Amino acid sequence: MQKKISSTVLSYLWITAGCAIYALGFNWFFAPNDIAYGGVTGLSQIVHLFLPFVGVGTMVIVFNIPLFLAGWRFLGGHTLVTSLYATLVSSVLIDLIGRIHVFQPQESLLAALYGGLMVGTGLGLIFRQSATTGGTDIGARLLKRRYPWVPTGRLVMGLDFVVICTVALAFQKLNSALYGLVASMVASFMMDKVLYGLNTSKVAYIISDYPERIVKAITVDLDRGVTVLHGHGGYSGQNKNILFCAFPQRQIVALKRVIKAADPNAFLVVCQATEVLGEGFGDYNKEEL
Repeated sequence: MQKKISSTVLSYLWITAGCAIYALGFNWFFAPNDIAYGGVTGLSQIVHLFLPFVGVGTMVIVFNIPLFLAGWRFLGGHTLVTSLYATLVSSVLIDLIGRIHVFQPQESLLAALYGGLMVGTGLGLIFRQSATTGGTDIGARLLKRRYPWVPTGRLVMGLDFVVICTVALAFQKLNSALYGLVASMVASFMMDKVLYGLNTSKVAYIISDYPERIVKAITVDLDRGVTVLHGHGGYSGQNKNILFCAFPQRQIVALKRVIKAADPNAFLVVCQATEVLGEGFGDYNKEEL
């Protein structure tokens, strides 16, 4: 019970940190440079433009109410609660930071790049805890159920495109849309990196005349499992054992070292693995993106 409580508290701390990074990135880079941003935040920028006394964060909450009502049955209880929390915290922080300090305009391209970096990082941290900040994030979650092979960041970017164009029309600045697209692409990239890139693993295929030595070295020295596949040389016509091993990025140097020590002539192919599930790696979670 205590472990579950600690896990829940830690999850909400990560969501809070993600909301803070997201809100700071928006106020620091997007708002002072009139960079069009997608989703409900972008629509809230339009309202704030014509009604300056209405805070962007306040309008984010207002716009999200019908979206949550429409999507609650598909999100599930846990995701709904964490998403409501993330939406409320990020909205409050956007208005709070904006009142505490007014950031000055900067070079627009740098603002788009660094704003996208911060916003994407914040959203990635939020999404990793099975939460959303509402708006197009909810749309992305729902689309993810229909198209599970599409990265979440790409789905968010696609949904944001229409909103970005609308915000640009409201500001009557083509550059707002262009810089907004740059920011959206950077945010999408960072979001996917945080969601999928932090657990980067690799897969090695090894062909050697001394497979037993290599298997022993990998299992004993690196504490990694090895699967032996049976192959056939296309040119030599000889039967070969192909060793298959999944390992974390941090072990790549050690893996090369033990392989070359066991057989200097070993043939090694290392491939990128987006995700590895099973013993020694992650577990499947149906709530993950």
